[in-house]
Parts: sequence; C-alpha cells; structure tokens
Amino acid sequence: MHEYSIVQALLNQCEGIAKENKAKRVTKVVTKIGVMSGVEIHLLQTAFDTFKEGTICDGAEFIINHQKIKLYCNECEAEFEIDELTYKCVECESLNVKVIDGEDMYLMSLEME
Repeated sequence: MHEYSIVQALLNQCEGIAKENKAKRVTKVVTKIGVMSGVEIHLLQTAFDTFKEGTICDGAEFIINHQKIKLYCNECEAEFEIDELTYKCVECESLNVKVIDGEDMYLMSLEME
C-alpha cells in the first residue's frame, strides 16, 4: 500500500508550507488525483484520516478532486478528456495520442489558521 507513504509525504509537505506561512494548523487539504496515478482513492482517504492525528493537519478536511485522462491527438490535433483507460482519439479514432494530464497527484491548496 503505497498510499501510506504518499500520505506521509503529503503531511510533511503540508507541515512545511504551514511553517513557511506561520500557520498553527491546516483546516483543509485539497488534492487533484489523476485516473492513471495508480492511487486508490479510498485507501488514500483512510490513510489520511489515520495519519493526520497528532499532526498540523489534525482535524483537517481532505478534498480529493479526480482528474480524468486528458489526451492530445497527434493526427487531428484534438484535445479531449476521458474516464476510461483507452488511448484512442474521440474525433478521428487514431491511436496516435499523447497523455497531457491524469497521471499525477497534486497538492492544489491548503486552508490554514
């Protein structure tokens, strides 16, 4: 379960940002997680709820925004988003596509006091 190590890194990042901003606590953590990131959302939520206790994020709300797969077609130059793991242009059905977004996890914002 790499979600535990992801949450540990996320909590460390939150702590660093809070210290830089002289915040006493984090009240909300907003993330964006791509469909192709390999992160199991329910496990990430469970890990965050478990490991936030006793940290600067203790009691913080954890918001997870899902990022669809965003592709670019090298043939017809269409840019589009899809939910499933298919690599075919929705316009011209070409397989010559490039992934633009949906593979990563990002910390988007924090609310702090």
